[in-house]
Amino acid sequence: MRVGVTTFTPLSPASNTSTVKSTAFSPVDYVVFTLLLVLSLAIGLYHACRGWGRHTIGQLQMADRKMGCLPVALSLLATFQSAVAILGVPSEIYRFGTQYWFLGCSYFLGLLIPAHIFIPVFYRLHLTSAYEYLELRFNKTVRVCGTITFIFQMVIYMGVVLYAPSLALNAVTGFDIWLSVLTLGIVCTVYTALGGLKAVIWTDVFQTLVMFLGQLAVIIVGSAKVGGLKRVWDVASQHGRVSGIELDPDPFVRHTFWTLAFGGVFMMLSLYGVNQAQVQRYLSSRTEKAAILSCYAVFPCQQLVLCMSCLIGLVMFTYYKEYPMSTQQSEAAPDQFVLYFVMDLLRGLPGLPGLFVACLFSGSLSTISSAFNSLATVTMEDLVRPWFPRFSEARATMLSR
Repeated sequence: MRVGVTTFTPLSPASNTSTVKSTAFSPVDYVVFTLLLVLSLAIGLYHACRGWGRHTIGQLQMADRKMGCLPVALSLLATFQSAVAILGVPSEIYRFGTQYWFLGCSYFLGLLIPAHIFIPVFYRLHLTSAYEYLELRFNKTVRVCGTITFIFQMVIYMGVVLYAPSLALNAVTGFDIWLSVLTLGIVCTVYTALGGLKAVIWTDVFQTLVMFLGQLAVIIVGSAKVGGLKRVWDVASQHGRVSGIELDPDPFVRHTFWTLAFGGVFMMLSLYGVNQAQVQRYLSSRTEKAAILSCYAVFPCQQLVLCMSCLIGLVMFTYYKEYPMSTQQSEAAPDQFVLYFVMDLLRGLPGLPGLFVACLFSGSLSTISSAFNSLATVTMEDLVRPWFPRFSEARATMLSR
């Protein structure tokens, strides 16, 4: 069904950065964005205040192993659905077409294998850290090496997840870059340290909904302004942005079915099979069956998220075919294309630019809070407790915080 076209005036070629920055955000947008931070903090403080003084290390690290499959599934989804992906995937589709969508073919095996091979082993061993398995299988040296590698990788990843969206937002909306970084860092630190894994999981649920709403708003408004989803598909097809299956075995081709579908399986195994942030969520489930169901539930959610990101890329391509980019926009880094597009598209619709920025920050908050919690857990379980086994429960809880 076609949606009626709404009159809209995009940025003229003469537009400059100061114009975008001065008109993009209204007071309503700031309110929407602030609500995200306040509600995320409130969820964390709620779980911190419940049973304050009676918290154990098991509650902080593993949510007492009493979580249901749905919140765990949404938390699994949110953990690696960062702002980098929200900005990067639509830009990839805009520039190179929908070949990237075939990454979705890897999700089935990439989640089926962890559900039936990794989760039963980890769950039945009653582990807290995934690297405990390395000591059981090999020795303590291998366990420590695995832990240190994970810490190194996650700290670097957190830096990218924190800095990249802040840098993009600064370029397009005028947000102070270090204020963004500090705000994200402080809010995450407070609710993760005080509320533990249960607070992280429930804030992930809330932030997943915000990410979904922010992307959905862009698709609805964008498709309406260019004449409907059918027109989006037609224009993208005419200009070669709707790709078929590329079976070329050449590894130097940007994307092929082989690199995405088969290479993607190993990427999914590294994220959903053995990554501590994800393993910790499986092990926080109340039963092994709930852990396996949460892994299954991620599959349709991942497909939906990938399809929405691809649609945003196609809508953006169609929009800029009708309303060409300004010189400033065309010279911007590809990672800024989505933000320029959103600020163009949603300008004059108070609250919606704020919702999309909240969507971006939700991606960062969910990823960083999960990283904080998993890093605290492996540090305690793999680097501290083996050398200081007589720590009291209260002292271990305080040190973990």
